Amino acid sequence: MGERYALDLDEAPFWRALMRITTALPRALEDQFLPETGLAITDYGVLVALSEAPDRLLRISMLATTTGLSLSRISRVVDDLTRRGLVEKRKCAEDGRASNAVLTDAGLARLEAAYPSHLARVRASVFDHLSAEDIRTAGPVLARLAAALDAAPPTDDC
Repeated sequence: MGERYALDLDEAPFWRALMRITTALPRALEDQFLPETGLAITDYGVLVALSEAPDRLLRISMLATTTGLSLSRISRVVDDLTRRGLVEKRKCAEDGRASNAVLTDAGLARLEAAYPSHLARVRASVFDHLSAEDIRTAGPVLARLAAALDAAPPTDDC
């Protein structure tokens, strides 16, 4: 690796704001969302990913990648959602060592019921504070950062 330099006068406040958002935003969304819907934000993200997948089914490892969760974390979330009847776990037909997560009808119904609350929280916490130009400008920047994280080697090989 090359030399390390301290963050400059533009980078430091950007980094502090980004760190604040990555810690405070999930908590702000969760504080009202969980009591209203019975779903954690992580649960909601998993249900969304499954709802958008063909046949509402994803291999657990792909679900981890899609949601940005580690394999161990996604396994715990899927097990919890399975206990609650929102997801089913099935052995993968192509590879008996792997498992798939499948969104149940009850899970889809819970997701649809939670959507208005989620949308309201996201708008109040994020989009109500941005102009259309802010969104057009920041969107590609955030997508580039997300892509760089997605390209990073996995740290969990469970």
